[in-house]
Amino acid sequence: MYKQILIAVDGSETSRLALDDALQLAREQGAKVLLLHVYEPIISSSTHGVVDLTEAIRSEGEKIAAAALEEARKAGVEARNRVVDAAGRRVASVIVEEANAADADLIVLGTHGRRGLEHLVLGSVAEGVARRAAVPVLLIRKR
Repeated sequence: MYKQILIAVDGSETSRLALDDALQLAREQGAKVLLLHVYEPIISSSTHGVVDLTEAIRSEGEKIAAAALEEARKAGVEARNRVVDAAGRRVASVIVEEANAADADLIVLGTHGRRGLEHLVLGSVAEGVARRAAVPVLLIRKR
């Protein structure tokens, strides 16, 4: 039986599917949920100078996490949310660190199922979490 489930949310379609499935599981198990959004700061330079998009990205992450929290409340699941700056670390590592800190016994996240060159170039957060986590990882794919 799961007591604490970490659900990674990023606003994508697969993330919403993972949220729905994980909330159903949490409700059935009587588990608490940590909704986690990890963002990566972006600072870019152009002919117009340096542009720091970090605040906008963090703000969007807070909206995503707040919407997920509202979904959890509607589902009758005890939940809290957290928005974390990756601060140069791999997103997968941050998710696993947060799961450890929250004493999560399950991690749930969506996966895009990329393959081949696209996977090689973009990498996979889901694969990184599955490789690093000491607890079960439930990956939800687009149906």
